[in-house]
Amino acid sequence: MPVELKDIQDVAEELTSRFTEFKSANDSSMEATRAEVIRLTEKTDKLNAQLSELEALKKELDGLYKKQNRPGTVEGDAEYRKHFIDQWMRKNNAADIEAKAVNLGANQDGGFGVPEELDRQILELERELSPMRALCRNIQVSTDGYKRLVNLGGAGSGWVGETDARPETNTPKLAQIEAFMGEIYANPATTQKALDDVYFNVEQWIADEVAQEFVDREADAFLNGDGVGKPKGILAYAMDTAPDASREFGKLQRVISGKAGDFNADNLLSVIYRLKKAFRRNANWMMTGTTVEKVRKFKDADGNYMWRPGIEAGQPSLLLGYGIEENEDMPEVAADANAILFGDFMRGYSIVDRIGARMLRDPYTHKPFVHFYTTKRVGGMLVDSNAIKVLTLSKGA
Repeated sequence: MPVELKDIQDVAEELTSRFTEFKSANDSSMEATRAEVIRLTEKTDKLNAQLSELEALKKELDGLYKKQNRPGTVEGDAEYRKHFIDQWMRKNNAADIEAKAVNLGANQDGGFGVPEELDRQILELERELSPMRALCRNIQVSTDGYKRLVNLGGAGSGWVGETDARPETNTPKLAQIEAFMGEIYANPATTQKALDDVYFNVEQWIADEVAQEFVDREADAFLNGDGVGKPKGILAYAMDTAPDASREFGKLQRVISGKAGDFNADNLLSVIYRLKKAFRRNANWMMTGTTVEKVRKFKDADGNYMWRPGIEAGQPSLLLGYGIEENEDMPEVAADANAILFGDFMRGYSIVDRIGARMLRDPYTHKPFVHFYTTKRVGGMLVDSNAIKVLTLSKGA
């Protein structure tokens, strides 16, 4: 059934109604007797969980609505794609595509390059499924690596009159950064009987399965990967409490909460204003769902709740005016945990995909299942260490 805008609006209205009820229960618990506190706390926790469910449902409907209204994709090599899907994937008949294939591996292994259209379809699905891909810059390259120069400052400038001499400026300080690349794989399986079924959409099935497996493997790497045969994640980079002006390039600034395993509303404000104004324009929060449940109870000095549900279609819920991206691979609230990220992720971190996935058909290893072993190269790197801040739940020195 198609997703209509009305469906999203209905869920948004329910989300608003539940939030009003949640605020009332939470406010009452602060003024209640001990027995009432227990009862109201249970009610508040239940409503908080319902808010999370409704928020997730609205986000899912937003995604489906956007997907079904997306313009059609451009056809790639239609002939190669047809033979790849109908002959090789379904029937293991490689004769028709061997002459046309861009073979990315040894031919005796039976591996062929995935058609460009299918390759891009997998990437689009990954962006929809991955919190990191949703916020960070996604770059596609045709080589095994990716390097770029970043300006660390130092280029002189000044004011001159119309006819004044223009003195030479200072030499800018440049640094070369390189993406940490690795090979990722997925190995979805189906039966030959399913492949023989003309109503079985093989292309959509393989795109969904491969994208989901890639996302599951990438998720932790983009946050915690050590850069050895995989991307280097944001939280794997060195951190320092020094401000941007004096902190070493490539080190993230961490804000210490002042209490081991806990934080408060003032800590969130500190994180926001450690970030330069230019980065705050496109900034978002990133945290787990249980951390979101915690911040829903926070109020400002005037007693207003800091969390606001996203009412309009496509609008995320807001914390202090900034969108929240739930990411279950973020650390939970615990002593010394880097539990919250805030910043302009598009400016701060880049994900690099090498175009040209490779697929190997394996009908022998686990009969009667047919596996499609799919590999590609993907990497990640911190581009601007000033663009993202970290809240660390530590007592500090």
